[in-house]
Amino acid sequence: MIETEKPVIRLRLWLETSNGILFGSGRAELLERVQELGSLKKAAESLGMSYRAAWGKIKQTEDVLGKKLIEKKHSNREGYELTPLGAELTRLFLAWIRDVEEEAAQKAHELFSFDSVSYTERAAELATEPVPPSPDPRKTRRKRAGRARASM
Repeated sequence: MIETEKPVIRLRLWLETSNGILFGSGRAELLERVQELGSLKKAAESLGMSYRAAWGKIKQTEDVLGKKLIEKKHSNREGYELTPLGAELTRLFLAWIRDVEEEAAQKAHELFSFDSVSYTERAAELATEPVPPSPDPRKTRRKRAGRARASM
């Protein structure tokens, strides 16, 4: 018998006002990365976005709130850290997402004939699975270069 993978519950939740998006999963993840990496640039890169896009998202939320979410550390070279408001908003939003996902997973279990798992649960499972080593990019480039020369 073939075992099927449990479907993952995916939800996109955000808070918005008439002035724009107040806060959402993307901003929460961005702020988590700023806190972890100490740099808006590194946080943006880790999420595959430009510094300008990351700065724009944070600035938009700060404008809607009228308060700062991040602040420079002691000097420009030291990067950014979350303000108490930024840390609290991130913590509360992520807790809310987890609660909503749990409720959605329970409701899905009641309605459908298959088990499902919340996105947060699945991410935790994936974090504990061993990650296969990535190939050495130098070797990959060499192979491609050799194939290109051979086809000339």
